[in-house]
Amino acid sequence: MPRPPSSPTAPPRSFRWTRRIVLTFLTAFALLPVYVMLSSSLKPLQDVSGKFQWIPSGLTVRPYIDIWDTVPLARYFLNSLIVAGAATVLSVVIAVFAAYAVSRYRFRGKRVFTVTVLSTQMFPGILFLLPLFLIFVNIGNSTGIALYGSRGGLILTYLTFSLPFSIWMLIGYFDSIPRDLDEAAMVDGCGALGALFRVVVPAAVPGIVAVAVYAFMTAWGEVLFASVMTNDTTRTLSVGLQGYATQNDVYWNQVMAASLVVSVPVVAGFLLLQRYLVAGLTAGAVK
Repeated sequence: MPRPPSSPTAPPRSFRWTRRIVLTFLTAFALLPVYVMLSSSLKPLQDVSGKFQWIPSGLTVRPYIDIWDTVPLARYFLNSLIVAGAATVLSVVIAVFAAYAVSRYRFRGKRVFTVTVLSTQMFPGILFLLPLFLIFVNIGNSTGIALYGSRGGLILTYLTFSLPFSIWMLIGYFDSIPRDLDEAAMVDGCGALGALFRVVVPAAVPGIVAVAVYAFMTAWGEVLFASVMTNDTTRTLSVGLQGYATQNDVYWNQVMAASLVVSVPVVAGFLLLQRYLVAGLTAGAVK
């Protein structure tokens, strides 16, 4: 049977083969570390400590059981979940109100506010480490409110990271929503808050989801501030994983197993919210 002629707009054959080769290489490049982590997490410690074998000689699920006893991983997991969840909720709620005000109202200093919010992203986070540490310690000494070494202090710290970007992202998304929807809701008897929650927020779900995913991932995997602002009780996963390295040995199989376990919430959430995330980032980036 003769081969049907190709479309005039179809890419040339050499381009298609080049694309397949590049995509195959990128896929292998992305999946290779995952395979190394997975295979290492299923090996006994003596096999992981020796020369790496691409095909394991023996498999065991013991590392996935021992990770909960070697370090208090469940407590670290709970701390990370509370801190990241609270920082995400606060970031989304505050960003929604701030972005709606900037997008829908005119007020003095509006441009200065938006430029200031965006300019905070230019500075590396390490510049804020010592000032925040001193502020938290002084607040604790003068008022008795324990921010240093507490979950609340870490939540406020992560809020300062995610909130500026969240506001900027939602301003762009709210600007893409026609103002006629707000006016129609107000004609029907809704106030400003009613129009926000009944009309604007449902239309801005992709942008809000993108902001929530960004805030959660920022708080979930942060190491520097979590290592300074926490103690043994409030330690998060990103810092707690260091407990698998002792003075005598490093439990590499348990490190790999714990790393895979703690990445499940982020990967699952990203896969479930992927379509909202892409739509939200695209719409927000246009502005």
